[in-house]
Amino acid sequence: MRLTPPSVIVFLISLVLFVLAVLPMAGIAVPSIGFSTVWILVASYVVLAAGVLFKGI
Repeated sequence: MRLTPPSVIVFLISLVLFVLAVLPMAGIAVPSIGFSTVWILVASYVVLAAGVLFKGI
């Protein structure tokens, strides 16, 4: 299996999801997040992993 670097867009999406998940853990309330921040962290990792595993994403 050949791994490729993620595109800038995929990396930025993953970074934004990560920041949204970490803000409540740092004590900054984000009321628009209606579900567990753990799932947002998982989504961030999945987006980044998909960017690495699949070429052209």
